[in-house]
Amino acid sequence: MTISQYSSFTWLDYSEHERRKMLEVIHSFDEKGTRDELGIGIIRDGLADLLFPGTGTVQTRARYFLFTPWIYMDLEKNKTPSREVVERARKREIELIYALEKGGEKSAGIIGIEAQEKLQRLPSNIYWQGLGAWGIRRYLGSQDQYHRGLDSWYRQQAERTRADRGESGESEGLKSNWHLAIPTAPDGWRWKTEFPLTRAEAKFLRDGILNRKADSLLAHLVTIRKPLAESEFCWNSDVYRDFSEANRTQVNHARAFSEVIHGAALIYNLLLSKTARKKDLVQKYHQKIRIWSETLEERADRIADWDISSFWKLLSDQNIRVTPRTNAFVCKWIQCVQNTKHLQTLADSKDVHKMIRDREVELKKSLARLENPRALELWNEAAGAGQLDFRWTVSLQIVNDILEGLGHA
Repeated sequence: MTISQYSSFTWLDYSEHERRKMLEVIHSFDEKGTRDELGIGIIRDGLADLLFPGTGTVQTRARYFLFTPWIYMDLEKNKTPSREVVERARKREIELIYALEKGGEKSAGIIGIEAQEKLQRLPSNIYWQGLGAWGIRRYLGSQDQYHRGLDSWYRQQAERTRADRGESGESEGLKSNWHLAIPTAPDGWRWKTEFPLTRAEAKFLRDGILNRKADSLLAHLVTIRKPLAESEFCWNSDVYRDFSEANRTQVNHARAFSEVIHGAALIYNLLLSKTARKKDLVQKYHQKIRIWSETLEERADRIADWDISSFWKLLSDQNIRVTPRTNAFVCKWIQCVQNTKHLQTLADSKDVHKMIRDREVELKKSLARLENPRALELWNEAAGAGQLDFRWTVSLQIVNDILEGLGHA
């Protein structure tokens, strides 16, 4: 029996969705813009899943949606046993780092380019949920369950009759783990490859999104005739006016939430700066709050007219389960913003300070940074201070990869 030296969260094995969320939380410790300091991650992630299903904060390029099944399909073809598949797949994924370098790709976008053999979270895990969401992965369980179930799958395969397979990949109760129409891997790709998609590959990914997530903003974007221009947020995109009415409604709710909650995150960091007695950071966050307030005051009418009940209904309709305490905190903060003429004054409000302090203590108990000096020492000076973009930056790159592969450059 081979014992892997790499740790895994097997206690989350019952739910691939929850497993992915936990791993992204862990990874977010290194990303100032994705920390969930005020407990609004369920809303942030729910809106991101609605707009850009199958994406993740640490995804980079679209071709990883093919690299992973190519690796596993080859291992399946060679009947790699369950006890060996984890290590063999890992070896292939580390080899991919060097294959991309040999193919001329620069470091940007290559997962593991810095860690190399020490890479902890592999591309297959980062893309596992998305592979299922887009219908590329037909196996319904977690990655760990897939690994452990391969031996049983091989036995079923050997025992099945030679009946012709249907389009679903099923025969005598046996179901393919991967979509049968996945484009064939190019010759020699394991040793030298690149990120640009062939037209067939891009079409396959586009069709998967359209077939499985047809109503999403992501589905609309992959049908556009040219790559998208760079923009900080999807609501600033030059193609915003072409969004469907339903997508615009979703984006408008996401924008309002992003803009409003950003102020609470900035004030939280301001309070940490004051508690840590870092004058330069206090000035920095006062400046950021001033910019936030001026920006939002320009949209004062839109924020005042924001239909909060429709916002909560949108979340409820998507089965985004927001706890009563989170709902109460968000509603209270929105009311503060909607009822304050000069938003910059919120930075000096004792009531606001207490609300944010109480929220952190409610979430973190004895580990709250505003109460625990030891916890404050671990503050990276920008805890969740970035404005929410709901994975737009990641999705923009993936969409453009597909559009360029389709020849829409």
